[in-house]
Amino acid sequence: MPPDARAAYERLGHASATRTPGGLLAGPLLGIDHIGLCVADLTTAGAGWAALLGLPLVDREDVAAQKTTAGFLRMAPGAAAVELVCPMPGNAGLDKFLAQRGDAMHHIAFAVSDLSAALERLAGASIELIDHAPRPGAGGHLVAFLHPRALGGTLVELIERKP
Repeated sequence: MPPDARAAYERLGHASATRTPGGLLAGPLLGIDHIGLCVADLTTAGAGWAALLGLPLVDREDVAAQKTTAGFLRMAPGAAAVELVCPMPGNAGLDKFLAQRGDAMHHIAFAVSDLSAALERLAGASIELIDHAPRPGAGGHLVAFLHPRALGGTLVELIERKP
């Protein structure tokens, strides 16, 4: 394991005697919300995933705050979903991602009951965050991202669903 990844895992409590029982997200953690896939063309990718899973692409929307268009393939009520996310003009980060990797897994999202409390707890544990405060995401929910360096290269999204 690269030294920077080992340090990130140790900050999260792995291989450490100071690990918080239940993890840093204990309390607010509700479960996996969705797996995010970055795609160049939402219509084409949506048709392929819909055919594979036998599910329609639903809840398609432009998320201006994130310069993305998103759509979801929902398995069942309460189950994790597959999110397809496509960059809108001006989203240099996702454009770069697609240029380097093509359509690929982008992030994993965990649902939390209190996003502000989760971010405060993570920041207090020196976990590197992209967002230090919640921001609007798809469906009007609040979201925040942990920096990929916090978990050895995996982008993690935290989502607080609106009632």
